Amino acid sequence: MKMVSIDGNMAKRKTIYTNFCLLIMALITFSSKGIYCKQAGIYIDPWKPVKRALITHAHADHSRPGMKSYLAHTDSLPVMRHRLGEVDIEGIAYKKTIDLNGVKVSFHPAGHAPGSAQIRLEYKGEIWVISGDYKLGKDGLSAPFEPVKCNHFVTESTFGLPIYKWKPQDEIMADINGWWAENNSMGFASVMLGYSFGKAQRILANLDPSIGEIFVHGAIHNTNLALEMAGYSFPENTYVNSEVDKSRYKGAMIIAPPSALGSPWIRQFKPYKVATASGWMALRGARRRRNVDKGFILSDHADFEELNTAVAETGAENIFVTHGYSTVYSKWLRTKGLNAKVVETEYEGELSEIGESVNKEKEGE
Repeated sequence: MKMVSIDGNMAKRKTIYTNFCLLIMALITFSSKGIYCKQAGIYIDPWKPVKRALITHAHADHSRPGMKSYLAHTDSLPVMRHRLGEVDIEGIAYKKTIDLNGVKVSFHPAGHAPGSAQIRLEYKGEIWVISGDYKLGKDGLSAPFEPVKCNHFVTESTFGLPIYKWKPQDEIMADINGWWAENNSMGFASVMLGYSFGKAQRILANLDPSIGEIFVHGAIHNTNLALEMAGYSFPENTYVNSEVDKSRYKGAMIIAPPSALGSPWIRQFKPYKVATASGWMALRGARRRRNVDKGFILSDHADFEELNTAVAETGAENIFVTHGYSTVYSKWLRTKGLNAKVVETEYEGELSEIGESVNKEKEGE
């Protein structure tokens, strides 16, 4: 039989991929309920009810109701209790190692939001890191991301295209404060839309209070109270309620969740200008479709280069790509010689901040 020669690099990649498929899920499996470690008897960020859940952070798509018990970073506990009620939940500090049936488990900073963590699992020399959501840029609020060496890395890809490249936070906040100051000078209230946990507090913590009064939506106010229980503090602000004299809204900054846009609630601030802060503002036409006056590109997720940096710094041979541009990004990683595989999950990333119109454009790119 005549042997057909195969390019060396191609043969190597095929061998690596074959080995990759054979080793898949020695310690971790991706089940219909979530990311599962059978040896430890735990799930990480499950989307269906399970006996024991380890939670990377308190956003609703990663921290869901119905679990018998939860383990999360200590700073996540007040927000999770606020959202989930009186659940059985235990806190753990960053870098503290616990043993779950021989599996060494530890939580490490993810930089995504207060209390967010990457979860490291080690068993008989096999090391996995499930990163949840993360960003590398420092926001002055969350514990900064720290790379964790591993064999297998589970990464998001919310903004896994080269078009997504974030500016430094100082520049963005200068633009936001400048926009507010301009509106203030013209007698307009400034309504800033941002997710009620993480984004809203990030904006609030970096506003210039000398410009005017700061108000927050009730959902954000309640989240702030929960975070204050964990030791966080914010500039003076007032939550919007019926007892506030409406004349105080003139020239003020009001921070609200995206759901407030178009609701009767927002009308009380007239005359006002409205802006949204999201990574999706980098997409052409996103601001127009959301019917806002201004869009600021501010995300709590890694941009394309940050994703690449995080993947490289883990030193992992095998990369599992979850929510976002997972197909495109995993293909990109494979061109760089990495074993990358798409994993289907029910995580949303930043989709809830912008809505279906951007989702459709995202899917079409």
